[in-house]
Amino acid sequence: MRHGARQELARHPHEHGFAAVVLSGGYVEAGDTGRHQMAAGDVLFHQPWESHLDRFGGSGAEVLVLPLCQPFERVAGRLDNPDALVRLAEADVDEAAHQVTALVTAKPATAADWPDLLAAALRTDPELSIAEWAHVHGLHLGSISRGFRQVFGVAPVSFRLVQRTRRALEAAQRTCEPLCDIAVRCGFADQAHMSRAVSALTRHTPSQVRRAAAAR
Repeated sequence: MRHGARQELARHPHEHGFAAVVLSGGYVEAGDTGRHQMAAGDVLFHQPWESHLDRFGGSGAEVLVLPLCQPFERVAGRLDNPDALVRLAEADVDEAAHQVTALVTAKPATAADWPDLLAAALRTDPELSIAEWAHVHGLHLGSISRGFRQVFGVAPVSFRLVQRTRRALEAAQRTCEPLCDIAVRCGFADQAHMSRAVSALTRHTPSQVRRAAAAR
């Protein structure tokens, strides 16, 4: 995919997992996994049902997109030779997808300012009180809501709900824990509340997600 200089993509979802390998140029992505400064050689992994926005730099960017079907833990990394991966993808996309997960090296996460810090805090603890976080950091709650939305495209409360929902999704797919127990543990009022959040994110019920994971 080629993106023009200063192009901006509004926040959008992806139903399937994929790896974005930056071949040239650069951009900033802000989404469910935080904000990432991307340059040539960087790789960003996306889980199914993630959402993000993208802001491209003055030279635009060329990005190789590889579909990923298997679960993976890494968020961001780097490749020493992205051109070799391009040549492999031209011959065998599945092998290229396998290689990108095997050859990528870790890229340390960095926090540029308070929106990054808040996003990281909400990812670590989706039960975090945003009002208390604002007080501790000497920030006005209204300013936090506006500033966070400018960076991530959603309000902090919506970002927090996504983190809760993703935890519930992971538990539904990877464990046999009763859905009602998952709902309580992940901070939902009840199972119906969790089901609505999961359906809004994935267009599937938690039971459907669990059955699909079991079938895979």
